[in-house]
Amino acid sequence: MSIRDDAAEVRAGGWRTLAALHGLIDAALERALQAEHKLSVVEYTVLEALSRQDGWHMRMQQLARAAALSSSATTRLVSRLEDRGLLSRYLCADDRRGIYTELTPEGRALLEAARPVHDATLEATLAQAAELPELAPLVDALAELTPAKP
Repeated sequence: MSIRDDAAEVRAGGWRTLAALHGLIDAALERALQAEHKLSVVEYTVLEALSRQDGWHMRMQQLARAAALSSSATTRLVSRLEDRGLLSRYLCADDRRGIYTELTPEGRALLEAARPVHDATLEATLAQAAELPELAPLVDALAELTPAKP
């Protein structure tokens, strides 16, 4: 095995570790959010992304990027959330082809109710992962990250 092969294996190992941590967190959040609020992780992600927007709306393509979904998956998800009364869509006044999405009062209320469950589950799952030797260094690295300043 060459040095180049070793470097590739180190990167692949890092990716596998990251994927394992993500899977652990995603599964725990999915169980908790579904049990308590009938929300999937991606639904929570969409509501949370919309809550951070000035004016409480986003273009559909921005929402797709924020949720790491394809355009068609975002459209289906937004339709489901709209049917539940959690968000609404409307045409952009400046560009009639653009569609904005925003939280409804019901969507904001559900997000605020679900946020403590999400945050507590995330904290508990990271603490659990920190006890696993293969995941502990990544959990430590996450703890060292500082949020970007606006």
